[in-house]
Amino acid sequence: MPRWLWWAPFALLTLVGAIYVFRLGFIAATITETDVINRYAADYVAETGSGAALADCHARPGRGEPGIWIVVVCAGPEGVRSYHVNRFGGLEYRDRASPTPTAPQT
Repeated sequence: MPRWLWWAPFALLTLVGAIYVFRLGFIAATITETDVINRYAADYVAETGSGAALADCHARPGRGEPGIWIVVVCAGPEGVRSYHVNRFGGLEYRDRASPTPTAPQT
């Protein structure tokens, strides 16, 4: 058996790993905050249905939360939902809808 055939699986694995890392770097370099906000605002409108609008959503930085880049917060008639997003635009977790208080809480 030729010697290069023994190294072929290692070379293939290295090539696949390099392509994957390049892809992640490309995503991190080109994704913007606006892309993330628009994506999760659209998800919110699709999940909530009537009465929800893209303007119900805003974002804040994910300070103090390891691995979280942006938190998209959507407040509408159904309550408040938040989407915790990592640097690659992936959803880490989503808070359930919490009811909006109708009167001041004292």
